[in-house]
Amino acid sequence: QVQLVESGGGLVQAGGSLRLSCAVSGRTSSTFGMGWFRQAPGKEREFVASISWSGSYTYYADSAKGRFTISRDNAKKTVYLQMNSVKPEDTAVYYCGLRWGQTAGTRTALYDLWGQGTQVTVSS
Repeated sequence: QVQLVESGGGLVQAGGSLRLSCAVSGRTSSTFGMGWFRQAPGKEREFVASISWSGSYTYYADSAKGRFTISRDNAKKTVYLQMNSVKPEDTAVYYCGLRWGQTAGTRTALYDLWGQGTQVTVSS
């Protein structure tokens, strides 16, 4: 059974940095794209960043462009989200998603598996 486990969340001051990780456990016999999403209290889950299986294609929400970087290490079956210059409005539970195949996507409905989430809190 394939599972996703996020880590790296925590409390950080505005302007600081944080790196989230998402480890894929279990047997994965197929390729998969990955995405990061976040959900703040009272709001819907929203897209943050995605990366294709090869890592050649990345896509970012406007709110993340220039501050966040998504990357992956297929040998470790791990995807990362480097968050720099964080802002209080980045406060949310961050989820990683897995989509079987070569590509990822920006819509939650495209993803086949989800992690349990990791809390990121940015203080002002």
